[in-house]
Amino acid sequence: MILVTGSTGNLGKAVVTQLLKKTTASNIAVLARDVNKTTDFKKAGVEVRIGDFDNPSSLLKALNRIDQVLLISGTDPVNRFLQHKNVVDAALKNGIKRIAYTSIAMNDFSTSANQFLMQSHFQTEDYIKASQVNYTFYRNNLYADTILMFAGENPFETGINLPTEHGKVGFALRREIGEAIANDLLISESNNRIYQMTGFQSYSFSDIASELSKISGSDVNYNDLKAIEYKEILKKYEIPEEYIEMYSAFTEDIKNNQHNIISSDLEKLLGRKSIQLSDALKELYNL
Repeated sequence: MILVTGSTGNLGKAVVTQLLKKTTASNIAVLARDVNKTTDFKKAGVEVRIGDFDNPSSLLKALNRIDQVLLISGTDPVNRFLQHKNVVDAALKNGIKRIAYTSIAMNDFSTSANQFLMQSHFQTEDYIKASQVNYTFYRNNLYADTILMFAGENPFETGINLPTEHGKVGFALRREIGEAIANDLLISESNNRIYQMTGFQSYSFSDIASELSKISGSDVNYNDLKAIEYKEILKKYEIPEEYIEMYSAFTEDIKNNQHNIISSDLEKLLGRKSIQLSDALKELYNL
């Protein structure tokens, strides 16, 4: 049986949706904190296990009779590694055969502007490796879905205003990553694997502005800001300071090509070409 954590989040839902297309619901379990958010899973026949990353005893019970667990990284930037450790420890005590983990694709973590947020990914990888359990790491690049967050929901009127210069990202659509992960979870191979889950081409936000112009018929400009200008814009929107720092660190890493990574791993797991940027943008912006 496969257990998926983070099942009520976007990636978790995408994985479970694809698993249901490829195997019976009796082979799938989900971990959730709030049973009220699992109605659709129950209707589909998926077993719901209630557990909390901060409650080791609940995890020990939830991971009973599970063969492999997909640990979708948590969202708590302060306690994330400890939470992941709790899941891994509960998995090991239950004799789980494989731990799969959704990590991050980066060129050089040691020079990242986003080390505080990203370090827990690599701490988790190291902890899983040290446990000597079979593992799979899905090092996901930035989701194409985050283009909406960075470029804004209406760049056709505002343009794209970011301090990312010519930095590029191998964006991948979240639903395709979910589908690829589901395909891999159903493979019975026991060897350890690390995948770079990226698009087949990388793009700058200037490229994205040009593509949006083509497909919308509107002129979408990319305006290269200074980092301080970007922060001032976020402040005007009353974004909390901690999020301003996080967004700024992401844009700094993009500028420095930390996520300028492309790989064929996603397409191999999908069994087809991944989505073109133009089609992804049409989907994201309902064009």
